Amino acid sequence: MNKTFIILLACTAIVLSSCKPRAAKKGEGLKGEISISGAFALYPLAVKWADEFKQLHPGVRIDISAGGAGKGMTDVLAKVVDLGMVSREVYPQEVAKGAVGIAVAKDAVVPTINANNPALADLMKTGLTRDAAIKLWITGEYKTWGDVTGTARAEAVHVYTRSDACGAAETWALWLDKKQEDLGGTAVFGDPGLATAVQKDPLGIGLNNLSYAYDEGTRAPNPGLLVLPVDVNNNGQLDPEELFYDTKDAIIQAIAEDRYPSPPARDLYLVTNGIPEKAEVIAFLKFILTKGQEFNVPAGYISLSAEKLQKGLALLPE
Repeated sequence: MNKTFIILLACTAIVLSSCKPRAAKKGEGLKGEISISGAFALYPLAVKWADEFKQLHPGVRIDISAGGAGKGMTDVLAKVVDLGMVSREVYPQEVAKGAVGIAVAKDAVVPTINANNPALADLMKTGLTRDAAIKLWITGEYKTWGDVTGTARAEAVHVYTRSDACGAAETWALWLDKKQEDLGGTAVFGDPGLATAVQKDPLGIGLNNLSYAYDEGTRAPNPGLLVLPVDVNNNGQLDPEELFYDTKDAIIQAIAEDRYPSPPARDLYLVTNGIPEKAEVIAFLKFILTKGQEFNVPAGYISLSAEKLQKGLALLPE
């Protein structure tokens, strides 16, 4: 074999090698934009999912805005966004308009009070019964903290609720066999706004999603707030098994074990208008229903059962 032939063989090998298909990097080729709006309750977890998904698929842009579950549903049905965050069940009339709800996590609405409430010692003995909640938010019969605790306390109770159409207030009302429009009290926009109102009012009581009642870093209630324990068995006192509100992790475990009422515990949904067709939206939803679930508990939410996750996956195209 002469030197010229050897050189030709080497050159041919180099050319053939350069023609081999390049191994695709993870996420390469998936591009596009995903727009999401809706429930404050799901917003922190949706942001976490988006951050993790974009590490796998850097070519996908995801825009997320919070404005309440009502806005999320309105936006997705109007095709203003790809996904609506909804913190309540999807209504039959919304399904008739094309709404497809995919359960993605679980959390709860909790009663919040100011950390300097003058009746705090009594409240930590009695908790909040469902009957008391009805007389605070629905009938307005309870006017003082003495009414709530069954004592002679005369301090007025200041009830707060949500002004925006939202899953938190709807779920709270559902616990009381009512609808959001039946809730009384001073109306405040958004979860952050309601939490702030109670933080500023020692006589206030409100309702918040877990992510706005607890600090994500310390896992304790947000400064100036306390979560008022619910007297689940309605016996007029807080029993040891009903005391799981000191940390976010403790109440998450209680919700997962069904020790907190449902409602106001509830599933959270991402809603599409019809079965999604955009490849990036389908991939994002599949990520959330599989690997994305590992971020639920660290972010302060509860992961769904395998059955619910499979039900959601079955709705998506292959």
